[in-house]
Amino acid sequence: MKVFVTGASGFIAKHILRELFEKGYEVRASVRSETRKAELEELFPNANLEFAFLDLSKDEGWSDAMAGCDVLMHTASPFPLSEPKDPQELIRPAVDGTLRAMNAAKAVGIKRVILTSSCAAIYKDASKPKQDISDEKNWTTPDDPSVGAYEASKTLAEKAAWDFVAQHPDIALTTINPGGVFGPSMDARYGSSLEIVEQLMGGQFPMAPPMDLILVDVRDVARMHVAAIELEATKGERFAAVCDTLPIIELGRILKRWDSSLKTPSNTMPPWLVRILAMFMPQMKVIAASLGRNLAVSGAKAERVFGFKYIPAKDAMIASGESIQKYKS
Repeated sequence: MKVFVTGASGFIAKHILRELFEKGYEVRASVRSETRKAELEELFPNANLEFAFLDLSKDEGWSDAMAGCDVLMHTASPFPLSEPKDPQELIRPAVDGTLRAMNAAKAVGIKRVILTSSCAAIYKDASKPKQDISDEKNWTTPDDPSVGAYEASKTLAEKAAWDFVAQHPDIALTTINPGGVFGPSMDARYGSSLEIVEQLMGGQFPMAPPMDLILVDVRDVARMHVAAIELEATKGERFAAVCDTLPIIELGRILKRWDSSLKTPSNTMPPWLVRILAMFMPQMKVIAASLGRNLAVSGAKAERVFGFKYIPAKDAMIASGESIQKYKS
């Protein structure tokens, strides 16, 4: 069975590739450049791996690239650490890229699609009380004032995928909705989630922002994607991938206990200071918009249906720290 993986050089996608190869799948990977192709060839020198060069924002080549594949695994989507000036900078490529991939899958007869979404598409449902925990039944309200561009982009892209399969019921869709994805990196290009850990370790947070992070280990996210291919119970379902929800200050403490030399924050920033800083710092705008809201999402459905236990948050954070020290040294 051959699996087509979009955004194959991403942090999550590289772990998905390793899981696919361990399970004996053939893979055709979409990348945007020869540089990214070379990265993957170095990581998987003996793998059954083909390549296609595609751009989420362009129509050219998608159907040809997917020809002969049995499964589409669409992982590609932008994830910035700060708000863009124009939300459409994120929303348009996320939605259009998802529809390009889905249309190409339909054109070549692919019947199984696994989509990487996010808890960002779940946890800001304006129709539920702000302090309630969310689950897969909840959908972020894209036009709510508290919803940032990234959260709207993930919500609208996932909705576009579900609308597409509603019109084409011969395609079975599963979405995996991770929280913040941590854990070991396979190389020095580890993306936005581990950059947060890097900032915590290096003293860029003099005080911890007053918010919780929902988190999951990248290895669990990867195995959920791959197990979903042939697990009947996952068809037509969303799965939040969340091992725990912890305050950012506690993540810093986990890292500090692991390595006492780290400059992790020892105090939490008061909410009034976040609101002031949000006027000048794009990264703080995202945090300010979430003040007073419970962002926790239950990951229990995934454990039940997939039949596994999550890697603990502590292990995910320490593996993140080890990767950062390894690749930054």
